[in-house]
Amino acid sequence: MSPINRRRFLSSGAVAVTALSISPSLWAQPTGANSDIRLAVVGFNGQGKSHIEGFRKIPGVRVVGLCDVDSAVLDREAVKFKDRNEAIATYSDVRKLLENKDIDAISIATPNHSHALIAIWAIQAGKDVYVEKPVSHNVSEGRRIVEAARKHKRMVQTGTQSRSNPGVREAIQFLHDGGLGKIKWVRGLCYKRRASIGKITAPQLPPSSVDYDLWCGPAPKEPLSRTRLHYDWHWVWPTGSGDLGNQGIHQMDIARWALGVNELSPQVFSFGGRFGYLDDGTTPNTQIIYHNYPTAPLIFEVRGLPAKSNGDAMDNLRGASIGVVIQCENGSMVIPSYQSATAFDTAGKVFKQFRGDASHHANFIQAVRSRKQSDLNADILEGHLSSALCHTGNISYRLGKLTKPEEVRDAIKNQPEAGESFARFTEHLKANEVDITKSPVQLGVVLKMDPKKERFIGNSAADKLLTREYRKGFVVPNKV
Repeated sequence: MSPINRRRFLSSGAVAVTALSISPSLWAQPTGANSDIRLAVVGFNGQGKSHIEGFRKIPGVRVVGLCDVDSAVLDREAVKFKDRNEAIATYSDVRKLLENKDIDAISIATPNHSHALIAIWAIQAGKDVYVEKPVSHNVSEGRRIVEAARKHKRMVQTGTQSRSNPGVREAIQFLHDGGLGKIKWVRGLCYKRRASIGKITAPQLPPSSVDYDLWCGPAPKEPLSRTRLHYDWHWVWPTGSGDLGNQGIHQMDIARWALGVNELSPQVFSFGGRFGYLDDGTTPNTQIIYHNYPTAPLIFEVRGLPAKSNGDAMDNLRGASIGVVIQCENGSMVIPSYQSATAFDTAGKVFKQFRGDASHHANFIQAVRSRKQSDLNADILEGHLSSALCHTGNISYRLGKLTKPEEVRDAIKNQPEAGESFARFTEHLKANEVDITKSPVQLGVVLKMDPKKERFIGNSAADKLLTREYRKGFVVPNKV
């Protein structure tokens, strides 16, 4: 039976599909080493717009399909193709798009909660896939994409573009070659301003242009409990994972890459809170995650408040606000962007710099043509592992309880790097007029994991959060 069940598709409700200026020759040429790659973009109210433009610029690639559950967004992008006299097919339901055998590959930039399901459906339908980060909404979903990609021999690229940039690639290789000696610790940073999303007093109506059932997909179809449907889904658990899984996944990936670890951490804990305002968000805007790898700890810090109350500037650590800081025995490295890195000696003097940029989209197309998984700079396994590190940190946080500062200090007394992060965490909140004796910190539970099985040890409540309950018709399968 086809993985895209037509009866299930037809029962899901109205589906829009149109074609603009499609000639019979549009679909005529099959994909191959020397032929055009025909690609569709799914979801483009945000990052997906850069997918459209990025893939359009690559020789031998034609963007021939667009899919979005918001008709206003879909029409806005489709008219650009019409104005350029470029043929384009449009869809509101990705399942209908995937029935089109003349589409070779898709890129996915929908909200996080639907990444995995769309990716798996596409793989089962014989498409190659470029999927935005995080690749999953929970740990199990990510592993299922990996299994589907391997079973169906599809090229699946994660949207962590640093993996394709020569500057960062050379910097990581320099570390792996022992250029700074043994790594002592790695800190990922996501210091990015996030204002209040507001507080509503009654459920809101989704935009009339949105098919809300399709938008919810695998997530519960609940009344809209915030002012904006779009983007603010990042800050509620059913659809988002906070800035740890939004922006922070990029830096989490670089941090894990630097450590050279290719499995989940055997121990993780997290603490933090949503400080500075009361709104409809449920994910933390200030958070510390500690992954206790045997080689060296990986610590991650999220800050959504400014450096000080009523300010605009953000804090930084060694010059980086959104980046990675790596402390080694013979110096340190700071990776402050997607394209660059700087190595420092033990006296703090710059002695080597790395720069360079390249197209991550083009790397995906290269692998689609070669059919070599090894050509992918960010194979789906890399995306799964780095996304899962965000999820396990959030699981610790969500299972935690509100505590006094001294209880947090006592809980982390044997982890000096976590203690140092908490000291700066406290000063940061104080500068934002947040008193953590009155606005308590949520201290997560310490979770032990079997990295091979990707299951927690002795904590059934944590294991339950490795997956979720799915709605009928939108189930991520346990076996692919």
